[in-house]
Amino acid sequence: MNICRVFSSVFALHAAILGFAGPSAGQGYPERSIRIVTINAAGGPADLTARLLADKLSAAFRQPVVVESMVGAGGNLAVAHVARAIPDGYTLVISGDAALTTNVTLYRNIPYHPLRDLAPITQVVAAPHILVVHPDLPVRTVAELVAYAKANPGKLNYGHGGIGFAPHLAGQLFNLAIGADIQHVPYRTPAAQTTDLLTGRIKICFCHISLVLPQIAEGKLRGLAVTSLKRVPQAPDLPTMDESGFPGFDVTSWFALLAPAGTPAPVIAKLHQESVRALAQPELRQQFANMGMTVIANTPDELAAVIRNQIEDRRKLIEAAKIELQ
Repeated sequence: MNICRVFSSVFALHAAILGFAGPSAGQGYPERSIRIVTINAAGGPADLTARLLADKLSAAFRQPVVVESMVGAGGNLAVAHVARAIPDGYTLVISGDAALTTNVTLYRNIPYHPLRDLAPITQVVAAPHILVVHPDLPVRTVAELVAYAKANPGKLNYGHGGIGFAPHLAGQLFNLAIGADIQHVPYRTPAAQTTDLLTGRIKICFCHISLVLPQIAEGKLRGLAVTSLKRVPQAPDLPTMDESGFPGFDVTSWFALLAPAGTPAPVIAKLHQESVRALAQPELRQQFANMGMTVIANTPDELAAVIRNQIEDRRKLIEAAKIELQ
């Protein structure tokens, strides 16, 4: 037997297999519908973000891109589901910052690690929150709210969408800063929270900007400040928390597109390319702007760095505020 000929044949077969697998992983993708799982119920910020992006990707890929809500465990349910999915680019997730950063510290037995089990594609959008109060609360500035909270201990509460989400963390950071104990009330859906806020059952909320801009404009809620370091064009008259006497106060939400770890690099590259191309379209950028969101569209490496850095920042806040799951 000619050993050299055998090795040559094996090498040729191996090269042929690699040559076949490589192009097919990227060039033929996608060949069927893509599913994007989101952490919010229908109408939530993550759901809206996913649907806007999905429409553009569907047109670009000429394949259906469907959005599925998977609510539970602070976003862990959706993210864990995608982390365990076949890494072929047909199951993706639009996750908020909590499930990718906060929950690493908050949950003792989180069923995934975002830096190990997920492949970043791009950070889609970021958005501040607005500190809003029910109109019957006799305050018109953050300073007046602080004074009222200190004069009425135990009488105020604020709503949020779950422990560890940015609105909850903003409230806890506010409590730490003023030395008060404004009680938090978690809600399963944005609609339920908004209903209770509008009826006065809860008095305060660090609400996602997309959920409260219309109510502020109609006078149904009173905006006091935004939680970003810069004012937002959608509400230019609202000061920042930093301007309102809380230096460095910065709690924003963001939503990112990710795939299971092990997804072929050509597929990740194609998803990133088409996502960034879609997010550059003026029409889509304006739709996000109307909801108070700013397009980010960064690279996979940049998204990975954001996740890595914020895991540490959120750990410090959780420990300082002694936040625990209830």
